[in-house]
Amino acid sequence: MKRTPLYAFARTLLPWLFRALMPMRVRNAGSMPKEGGVVLCCNHASMTDPLRLAYSQRRQIYFMSKAELFQNRLVGAVIGALGAFPVQRGKGDKRAIGAAAQHLKDGHVLGVFIEGTRSPDGHLLRPKPGAVMLAHACGAPILPCCITARGGGLPRLFHRCLVTYGPVIQPGELGIEKGTPSEFRNASRLVMDRIAALREANLREFDRERRPR
Repeated sequence: MKRTPLYAFARTLLPWLFRALMPMRVRNAGSMPKEGGVVLCCNHASMTDPLRLAYSQRRQIYFMSKAELFQNRLVGAVIGALGAFPVQRGKGDKRAIGAAAQHLKDGHVLGVFIEGTRSPDGHLLRPKPGAVMLAHACGAPILPCCITARGGGLPRLFHRCLVTYGPVIQPGELGIEKGTPSEFRNASRLVMDRIAALREANLREFDRERRPR
């Protein structure tokens, strides 16, 4: 399984530190296809979300990250070595779109936070169409995922989260035929609905844990 060197080092030698700082329970990680390009679509409520996803899967995930993070040379060098690449948000960044498409063509897992920004309170935001546009253009399946903290709020250090994967959404299920803006919006809502269903299941699991036996 090919990984960038720094990613392989962190994934292999630092799990003990990660488990102490960011405990989590993973559900249905096996939904991830074992090979081929995949768009991993997840909600976004914490800067730790990429780490939680990375440690929940064996395959390396290549994330689109906001360009501002790369303005610091040290930070940019580290996250770049981990497989992240910059995107200018809200500007139709053709270079980033090209890099993302190349990752999918190379058979990589592309991580996209479908809301486009972090939620301020843990609740789901309106989805952006970029993920489904890439999946449609490259013929790649979409794997929905939801990271949920107890009570549905923001994930915190030393507090357990649930990381739950749903069934893969094949390109034909997106309902995109002519590539119109309305089709992309509808497809984005479909993916977000799947993520919302995972979130509700996670919240129910947390509630069951709180009930006296």
